[in-house]
Parts: sequence; C-alpha cells; structure tokens
Amino acid sequence: MIDVGHGGKDSGTIGINGIKEKDVVLNIGLEILRLNKKSETPLNMYLIRYSDTLISLSDRTELAKALNADLFISLHCNHSHNPIARGIEVYVGKNESGNLKESVWFAYQLQNQIKKQLGFKSRGVKFSNFQVLRKAGGFYPEALVELGFLSNDYEYVYLLDNRNTRELASILLMRIYSVKN
Repeated sequence: MIDVGHGGKDSGTIGINGIKEKDVVLNIGLEILRLNKKSETPLNMYLIRYSDTLISLSDRTELAKALNADLFISLHCNHSHNPIARGIEVYVGKNESGNLKESVWFAYQLQNQIKKQLGFKSRGVKFSNFQVLRKAGGFYPEALVELGFLSNDYEYVYLLDNRNTRELASILLMRIYSVKN
C-alpha cells in the first residue's frame, strides 16, 4: 500500500515556484504503479489515492488494513526555511509492534539505496508518532519517506524531472519487492 501524501485541499508543503507536495508525490506513486505493472512478476499494489483527492489520515491506514497490506509506505516531500537544507529522511513509528524490526530494516535499506544510487544526502532513519505510522503499528511494516526538500534549488528541480521521477520510483519499487521476497 502506497500512501501518496496529502491531496485535494491539502497541498502539503509548497516549494519553489509554487510546486505542491501533493503533485510531486502523486507523480512518483503513479510511476511506481506503472513500473510495477510492466515487471515480470507484478505485485498486488495499491495507492491510497490515484488523483488529486483528499483521503483522511485514519481512512488511509484503515484501507491498508482492509486490504491486508504487507507494507505501508507513505510518500512526502520536505520543506525548510533554510534553502540549503537537503536530503531524504525515512521515519518509522514509535510503536513496539511485532513489525518494528521489519519497519526499521526497510527504512534503512531504502535510505541507503537512495543515497547510494542518487547521491542524495541521508538525514537518517528516525522514529516519529505521525498518525499514519501510529495507526499502522502492529498490522504491517511501515515507513514514511521525505523524498527531498521542495525548498532546495537542486532537489526541487530534480523532483520535477520525469526521468528522475522514474529513477526514484524504480528504487522505491525495488525496495518494496525486497519486502515481498
């Protein structure tokens, strides 16, 4: 289950030149789905939203539970008042669930792969009490990924380029496959 963050009236962060987080993460989520469908062994994969709609935070995790998700990954972009802030962050829930070990493993693997293949600065794997992570605990491994800063000149331009979106989606998909295998 891929939670494409924000949507509808919730734009998420607004970056340079008015770029909206909700649009960037939707593009990445749709690309993950497209790449998955083209693979030799596609996974049963769902997005929380497929268009610019707002889905409540509680409905996001309830949908993942109803579909018996093997993994819940929430896609987001960061923002800072410091224009040189950059890098990716991966969060896991602060819960003591039976899936904590798998969540932390997935988060570190994802963070390392993005750093290694794309050269993004790693801001680390962190623990948080974000609602989508808190409500997911105990049902499936989960992670919330901040895929770069829309307030950073380089990362903002990077995230707008379709080739880069494809490359980032490919890395995310590869890490998702690792959970299933």
